[in-house]
Amino acid sequence: MIGPDRLSRVTAGAVVPEQVVGYVGAVSGARPRMLGDCVGYVSEESLVLVGYPLHDPRDVAAMALAVNQALAVPDVRHMTVIGPTRPPQAPARAVVAEDGYFALPGPAPAPGAKLRNLLRRAGRELTLVRGRCLDETHAALVERYIAERRLAPGTRHIFRQIPRYLTVSAGAQVVSALRADGRLAAFAVGEFAALSTAFFMFCFRDPTTAPPGSTDLVLSGLLQE
Repeated sequence: MIGPDRLSRVTAGAVVPEQVVGYVGAVSGARPRMLGDCVGYVSEESLVLVGYPLHDPRDVAAMALAVNQALAVPDVRHMTVIGPTRPPQAPARAVVAEDGYFALPGPAPAPGAKLRNLLRRAGRELTLVRGRCLDETHAALVERYIAERRLAPGTRHIFRQIPRYLTVSAGAQVVSALRADGRLAAFAVGEFAALSTAFFMFCFRDPTTAPPGSTDLVLSGLLQE
């Protein structure tokens, strides 16, 4: 197991959301542990290794060493590796999927004319409010999003654990866009626990009340941080 100080260092150096220990623990219930210079999460017979070494997220050799340690963890029957490349130990039959990360430098670049106009229009109709928790209107937007889309069971589970995540992570922040009558138009969740990277975690909008640019406006609110 990892001590609290080590957990704090993992989160402080996070370059991907899966290294924010409070977030992963809240949505999965898994137990964190260090495997080499990578953090892993163990839940019953499953282990998820975040193969981005803390000293250098692109150190493939260090990732491979962490995979070796993960393979030696007792009672683990299923392992998932999230990393910059396919681990050399992965069997030929292993299922592989690719994802993409989009990054903005800090401070955020100034928006172009089209986006400025969109933000200005949305700002005339909406007021941004920052907080640390969700109320029933936020929860209703999440449930509506889940109901109207085909989502994997794991994704549905993560969305429904957002309130718990917000209570666990001191670095999480909610930016809500409210109409003049107080109705919620959109909200976004950002994570600021890491020292060098801020994460855009979640965003939801009400398609019936949100004016154009609502989600851009709440993202802009997070970027202001």
